[in-house]
Amino acid sequence: MKRTVTTLQKQKNEGKKISMLTCYDYTTACLVEAAGVDTVLIGDSLGMTMLGYDDTLPVTMEDMIHHTRAVSRALKDTFLIADMPFLSYQTSTYDAVVNAGRLVKEGHAQAVKLEGGAKVCEQIEAITRADIPVVAHLGLTPQSVNAFGGFKVQGKNVDQAKQILEDALAIEKAGAFMVVLECVPEKLATLITEKLSIPTIGIGAGAGCDGQVLVYQDMLGMFNGIQPKFVKQFAQIGKEMKEAFSAYDAAVKNGEFPQKEHTFAIDDDVIKAIS
Repeated sequence: MKRTVTTLQKQKNEGKKISMLTCYDYTTACLVEAAGVDTVLIGDSLGMTMLGYDDTLPVTMEDMIHHTRAVSRALKDTFLIADMPFLSYQTSTYDAVVNAGRLVKEGHAQAVKLEGGAKVCEQIEAITRADIPVVAHLGLTPQSVNAFGGFKVQGKNVDQAKQILEDALAIEKAGAFMVVLECVPEKLATLITEKLSIPTIGIGAGAGCDGQVLVYQDMLGMFNGIQPKFVKQFAQIGKEMKEAFSAYDAAVKNGEFPQKEHTFAIDDDVIKAIS
């Protein structure tokens, strides 16, 4: 079944959880599609997972369009959301609409995601007026890592929790059709989910959200660094990949690969004629 804004809203209304994974390339997108995941997010997390940056801030519109376009070629039923990178929407409402439009027109995204609450409501309203669906992102917003002083849980005191709730209500009113809640306490995320009519997607926000998202490299154990508390590794693909790479390296170096079955034959007369 083709996922749309309408079908995702229906899932919330019926109490059916929404699954989301990040994805950045065609091959992985084919597998995610085949697995039946509801939504794919081309996150600006690609700055770290694919490009090797320390954070998401250096990611460009060209980076996002390139990866979004690649993923889009694999998806028929899965709903495709693309992140708007740092400074692609904060500078002006005009820039926000133009860049959101590029992700849809050039990247073939079905929706765009931007970070922030009340302060980006003007951009959300303008983008939705251009008939582009918008996903908001509250709590730990990685593009604000310098302002937050690092990657920290948000909303643990009264003022912070009140602000996140007010931001959630504001972005819904502005026209966002979904909101990602990252690294906020479970009870706060559950309260927000109950108060909003639009779906909430949690990452480190507990089971009370309408759905969940993880970075696929995290849930497959493909990173050696610190594992966030909210990540569950569903497989150790990283370990298997390293073992396979090592086995290949050894097989090449000791002459075990390629074998006869991996090669193509030629008539001996042809070789004799050119020798």
